[in-house]
This record gives sequence, structure tokens and C-alpha cells, in this order.
Amino acid sequence: MDAAKATPLPTDPATVLAVVGRNRILLGELSPRVETKIAQVLEQTGEKVPEDQLHFVRLRMTRGLLAQTIQNRMLREAFLLDQVGTQAADKRREAEATMSAKARQMFYETELPGLKEKAGVDTVAELDEKLREQGMSLAVRQREFMDQMLGSLYLRGKVNKDPSISLSEIVQYYQAHRTEYEHKARARWEQLTVMFDKFPNKQAAYAAITEMGREALYGGSMQSVAKAKSQEPFANSGGVHDWTNQGALASTVLDQQIFSIPTGKMSEIIEDTNAYHIIRVLEREDEGVSPISDVQDDISDLLRQQKIQAAQAEVMVEVRRRVPVWSLYPDDFPGAKPLTQVSARPALQR
Repeated sequence: MDAAKATPLPTDPATVLAVVGRNRILLGELSPRVETKIAQVLEQTGEKVPEDQLHFVRLRMTRGLLAQTIQNRMLREAFLLDQVGTQAADKRREAEATMSAKARQMFYETELPGLKEKAGVDTVAELDEKLREQGMSLAVRQREFMDQMLGSLYLRGKVNKDPSISLSEIVQYYQAHRTEYEHKARARWEQLTVMFDKFPNKQAAYAAITEMGREALYGGSMQSVAKAKSQEPFANSGGVHDWTNQGALASTVLDQQIFSIPTGKMSEIIEDTNAYHIIRVLEREDEGVSPISDVQDDISDLLRQQKIQAAQAEVMVEVRRRVPVWSLYPDDFPGAKPLTQVSARPALQR
């Protein structure tokens, strides 16, 4: 934190924070959102934060937002490079203008209606005003949409979103992570309970649990009786306790009964330290290892996501090779080169 507090943060909105290929990222693109978020938090908490701590928060938020923006711009630049290759600069500008026009059209057709509905406004001017209250603007939001859309098109063309997973890969993962699929004995059950402190004496409590058990036995539904009369935390849900591992209950008496009585049958009255219970075990599984047939779909989904993430990481390595980045905070982004602080404002003529 001390190092961050000593790190300078520009104040001129025209300051260039990063250059991505042929694009510049200005402080003014990021700072309104950062300042709005800080103001909202301060208003909510009502706290007076020392300036050095505010500087730390402001710097962290700005650098985080900058890294995200750099990645979006890099993918956008990579997409444009794929379209124009080694063509001349005028061809690149022409292709960029064409793609930007298409992205802008998509923004107005697909994104703008949702933004207006969410903001509860009818006109573009009203939407822009609402966005500015959040440290955003319609122009900035449109630019972000265009960057994200072109970057998404680039990734879609480079990364297989549905890679195949072979059975041998599933088996190999299952064997390597077998301990993850080990499970303790577990059970699901229904429960009726009367608490001793709800009755004048234990005899009255015993009479109440006896009546509840008789009603459930002859009425055929422990859950309806539990909802009406049971006195334990799960009563509102019919006294149903979902899968619970053996040994997880605070009550050793209940734990022993749940994992020993026959399933599907109501127990005798069980006396605990502070209550009487009647239970019926719905399902019970012994300790063991889940068979591969039960978990192969989950493993397949996991391996598919891992392949996608690995492919995306490879794409980003290639993008960083093709699209140079200079940043005021080069340590925040892999491969970025140091950028001397400059302003986008034209120099004053002497």
C-alpha cells in the first residue's frame, strides 16, 4: 500500500495512459467512472477518508480498468489486422471505418434498446444524461461495445468453443483426481421434533411427540405434520433434511440413528439432550467413491472449459506479439512497454 500511495496518478483527462497499436487510451475515458464509484461509496458509508487512502483506491481502480481496456483494444486491433493484413495505411483506415460502421449499427439495433429500457428513458439524450450520472457516456459505452464486439469476433474465429473430449481424457482425469470423488456416508431424512423447553415437563413433551408420530403414521405424511407441529428449524420445509454427511450433525444420537435404522420406515421416539425426535430416512449412501459414470458429464464440462481457457491464453500470447502496447503502468499488463507520460492536448505555441 505504501508503494501504491507513492505512485503518481495524472489528473489531466487528456493524459495518455496507454497506446495499443494505433490507439490511445486517455485518462478521461476512465476517470469519470472511477470518481463516480468512489463518490457513491463515500456517500453510502458517510465516512471521511484520508486523501492518501483515496489516492490508493483511485490508483487501484484506474489501473484495473486500464488493464481491462487494454485487452479489449488489443483484441480489436488484432481483428482489424486480420482483415487488412499488410495492406497500406489507407486500406486499413477504410477497413476500420467499415467495421466501425457495422459495429455502430449493431450497437443502435441491439444494445441501445436494452440500455434505454434499463435506464427507464425514451430518448438517446436522456440515456446519455443517465450514463453521465454513472461516470459513463453514450459515446464511451458505444466505443466499449464496438471494442468488445470486434474482440469477440476475433476470439470466435480463433478459439473452438466446443472442443471434443475423448473418453480416455475423462478416464485419465478421473484417475488423477480420484480423491475428489470420494465421499463419506450421507443421508436424507424427514424429522419430527418437540423441544423440552416448549412443555411444562418431559411427560407432556413425550405425549406430544407420540401424538405427532401417530398422526404421521396413520395420516401417511410426516411432512404435513412437521409443517403444522414440529419444532425444529426445518419444520417449514416439512422436516426434510437434504444430503448430510455422517458425523456432520451436532447431535450424536441423531447421527447414529440416521445411519443405522432401515430406510423408509419411521423410527421409534429418539430422546436427545433437549428434545424428542422421530425420523424417517429417505435415502442413504455408504462411504465410497462416485463411479465414473456418475461424474463423467461434469468432468467433460470441466475439461472442455480448460481447453477453451488454454486456447484463449494461446491466442492472447499471439495477440501480444502482433499488437504492441505501451503503458504508464507496464507491470500491470504482460508484454507492455513503459510509456512516458504524455498529454493528448496539443502543445501550446510560444
